[in-house]
Amino acid sequence: MPQLPLAEIIELAIALIAVGALAGFLAGLFGVGGGAILVPVLYELFRIMDVPLEARMPLCVGTSLAIIIPTAIRSYLAHKRHGSVDMDILRKWAIPVLIGVTAGSMIARYAPEQVFKYVFVVVAWSAAIRLIFGKDSWKMGDEFPTGPFMKIYGVIIGLLSTLMGIGGGLFSNLLMTLYGKSIHKSVATSSGLAVLISIPGTIGYIYAGWPAAAKFPASTVLQFPLAIGYISLIGAIMVMPTSLLTAPFGAKAAHMMSKRTLEVAFGVYLFIMGSRFAIALFYK
Repeated sequence: MPQLPLAEIIELAIALIAVGALAGFLAGLFGVGGGAILVPVLYELFRIMDVPLEARMPLCVGTSLAIIIPTAIRSYLAHKRHGSVDMDILRKWAIPVLIGVTAGSMIARYAPEQVFKYVFVVVAWSAAIRLIFGKDSWKMGDEFPTGPFMKIYGVIIGLLSTLMGIGGGLFSNLLMTLYGKSIHKSVATSSGLAVLISIPGTIGYIYAGWPAAAKFPASTVLQFPLAIGYISLIGAIMVMPTSLLTAPFGAKAAHMMSKRTLEVAFGVYLFIMGSRFAIALFYK
């Protein structure tokens, strides 16, 4: 790993603290856990630190899931105090989401790093198009389906969220609005899903990355004492405190914004984040 000058190390630390504050605010605002901004920023950090390309993306995703844990919990509690969380949907998706998280962790153990980028780009852009250009008439139904389809939705949310390093808000927000739920209700419920995804997802990435460290020289971040599997404790420690502090402010802001403003803001944000990894697919 290259030795960074002290000034650059300080700059990186300040950047991570600022990113943590923004990620926490976004977690409360959009119910996404903050991962959609954390993953691109961590990717740049690990690129500078010369983490091997094949390990860089899963290390970002795993670290993001670890960082999301306290932020997601605090965001969920803030939304629950507003009475906005749909507990019925949360209960129906709980077990299927956990199954999806387990499957995503298994894939992370063996998948090439491009898989993570493709998933991120396709899902982020799809959701952005729906949020920016979608109309109230774009619906799949007035109520969620019962039986196996509802369970399948939960598995997909858990699987793709684990591969993207996010709290599930991208998928649950999209699905809930397509079934007639308000964006505010969708965001609040998504914060609960982020708790269900981030904790087992973090454990899964520790499992997935544990054998990967042996493949790389001892000079890489994966062999650094403050990394466990695909979880960089350095990144997590720097980002967590400020993200935890700002999550309730994001939740408060979400309830102050109009439905359309919140949708467009979320859509633009997702398009920008998806574009970052579309570029990364061609420029390493």
